[in-house]
Amino acid sequence: MPEGGDIRRAAVVVNTLSRSGEEAYARAVRLLRELGVPVMETYALRKPERLPEVVEEVLGGGCDLLVLGGGDGSVSTVVDYLAGRETVLGLIPLGTANDFARTLEIPFELEAACRTIARGKVVDVDLGLAGDNYFVNVATVGIGAEVTRALSPQLKKRFGSLAYPVAAIKAFFRHEPFSARLTFPDGDHDPVELERLLQVAVGNGRFYGGGLAVSPEAGMDDKRLDVYAIRMGRHRDLLGVLRYLRSGDFIKQENVHQYRTRRVCLETEPELPVNIDGEVVARTPQEFRVVPDALRVVVPPGSTAAR
Repeated sequence: MPEGGDIRRAAVVVNTLSRSGEEAYARAVRLLRELGVPVMETYALRKPERLPEVVEEVLGGGCDLLVLGGGDGSVSTVVDYLAGRETVLGLIPLGTANDFARTLEIPFELEAACRTIARGKVVDVDLGLAGDNYFVNVATVGIGAEVTRALSPQLKKRFGSLAYPVAAIKAFFRHEPFSARLTFPDGDHDPVELERLLQVAVGNGRFYGGGLAVSPEAGMDDKRLDVYAIRMGRHRDLLGVLRYLRSGDFIKQENVHQYRTRRVCLETEPELPVNIDGEVVARTPQEFRVVPDALRVVVPPGSTAAR
């Protein structure tokens, strides 16, 4: 059983519509039982909209460990119900991007992910909160939300993680620059007003969009959000930003403003949709804050991503 977790009853919930969910479900249940995980209930969900209902049912049944098979969208849905609870999350990454797993060094390969759940350690990680929506990776306004709209299921199935840069190119040519005002209720930064923006992002984890880095220093237990705003500059400046997105070194670019904070309020002109972990579920104006140690999750024994 995971180090730091007293697990007596586990449930396995797999989104079989995630990129590799259908093939993974039966094999994951078998592997977990062979590894000694006390799996009592299993759910293969063909309708992702049933996920909240099933998670509530599982939690009501006294589950100590919820094993979730799915992508970042499934994780983001589930943490709304796990936040602040003792129930531990075990993750089998089955999505297109798997950025939450990438941040926590959870292996993508099915057997290795199951071994992590059975033999790993339980750590506490922070969550971001946008209004009443928890998020694990990042909330974005601007081109991030436009990328989400361009990411069709067909594009994901055809290109896998490459679907994100393909969608980003499509979104870039449709993007209209916007203005934003950032205020910091805790007074750790002065208010700032910015014009001609490409994107504002508020990150909790280290990665988003299939491995793009929020910031080189971003962590899931640092009690801070990483906020950045990218201004539209000359095309060659923008290419410089895009070039460094994967490493997070883009924050050193002239057109990028970056802040670390516990709380930030974002207003935009015009009002814009907010993309939270790949789903558009809110609009500006919006307040974002960090919720420290809000989620218990199993990570590999050697992971240094969280305590």
